[in-house]
This record gives sequence, C-alpha cells and structure tokens, in this order.
Amino acid sequence: MDRKGWSIMLSLVVLMLAAFASGALNAIAGGGAFITFPALLFAGVPPVAANASSTVALFPGQAASSWAYRREIAAGGQVNVPIFAVLSLVGGLIGALLLLLTPNAVFARFVPWLLLFATAVFAVGAYAPWIVSRLRLGGRSVLVVQFVISIYGGYFGGGIGFLMLAALTLFGLRDIHAMNGLRLLLAMLMNAAAVGAFILAGTVSWPETTVMAVAAMAGGYAGAMGAKRVDPKILKTLVVLIGAALTLYFFAKGA
Repeated sequence: MDRKGWSIMLSLVVLMLAAFASGALNAIAGGGAFITFPALLFAGVPPVAANASSTVALFPGQAASSWAYRREIAAGGQVNVPIFAVLSLVGGLIGALLLLLTPNAVFARFVPWLLLFATAVFAVGAYAPWIVSRLRLGGRSVLVVQFVISIYGGYFGGGIGFLMLAALTLFGLRDIHAMNGLRLLLAMLMNAAAVGAFILAGTVSWPETTVMAVAAMAGGYAGAMGAKRVDPKILKTLVVLIGAALTLYFFAKGA
C-alpha cells in the first residue's frame, strides 16, 4: 500500500474512532459533535460539509440511543412529548436551512457562551435545586426555549444536549435518566429534519459519513446501555465535568 493509501486508511480509522466516541458521549451527556466535526476537518472535508456530514453521521447513533431509553422516555410524564417532538422537527429544519444560507463562523462564536450557560444551569439544578425552583420555566416558556434550541441544533448542534438538560432542569425534571432519554429523542428529531435538508442540498460527504454512521450507531447504543447503569449522582457530575471541559476548550480556541 502506498503513502496515499495509508493516509486514507488512517483517516477512516480516526473517523470511526471519533464517531464511536461521539455516539457514546451523546448517549451519556451530549457534545459528540465536538469530536466528529474536528475529525472531519482533519480528514480534509470543507467546514460546511463537515458540519452537515457530522450531523448525518451521528443521527443513527442518536436513534439507537433513543431506542435504548424508550422506557425512561415513557416514564417522563411531566413533559408533553408530542408537542416537544413537533417543535424539535420544525426548529431543526429551520436551523438546517439557515446553515445552508449562512457561514458557520457567525453562529459558532456563541458556542462557548451557550455551553457556559447550559453547564452552569445544569450544575445549579443538580446541586442546588432550591435556587432553580425560583428560576423555574413554565409550560409555555420551556416550549419556546426548546424551539430556540432546536433551531440552533439544526444549524450547528454542538452542545444541544447540555442546553436541553438545562431547560428540562429549569422545567422541574430531576430524574437524570428520564432527562437523558428525552434529550436523546428530541436531538434525534431535530437532526432528522436537518439530515433531510442536508441530503437534498447535496452537502454531505458520503464516503466519510457512511463509515462514521456505523461506528456512531454502535457507540450510541453502548453509551446508552452503560449510562443507565451509572449512579445518577455520578452521571450528573460527569455531565458537569464534560460541559466545563468543552466550555474551557472553546473559549481557549476562540482566544
């Protein structure tokens, strides 16, 4: 095998590992796009195509994770799942169309601030619920917030898991597994709309995406099954630590 062949093989291996890790991370706490997007850039995929390809590649993993959490989703009776689902689909489509019309860099500048806000809110909800009780979102307010998150999810997607966990925390949910299941389902739905738009627009780099999709599905299911066996307190701490690490990284990257 010549040097070019080895380079292609190395890129595919890196993409598969990144996709598996992203699928597992999405199932546990979110933030998987922050692994697949840079990996696709490393493989030589242009930024807009890398963003679209990352969304498409992670979609099967989100579907697998949502299926693994189907019982927890059904138990989350506080949330009107059908309304949340419709808002996520519509918002995801709007965000995807915005991505196809505008450059990534404009919205990506807000990513560190969104991550900081979401991580802080989730941490307060997990460790100081008496403070959250004074900031609680009502039924209509949480729907508006979910719609805005869905637009962002269709546009860029990085950190939507933390934002949804923060919104569900402010809404009053405390069961981390039910919150995780809802987060995965809603992320899958908003990305489903985005996937359709990206495919129709021809912005997906299929060779890399196909390889990553298989690995992401395996990682998503493995991560979901593993996350349900973790103590809720440990999982909440892991979410906060991952959020803090990603926030610091993207602030440093933008400096």
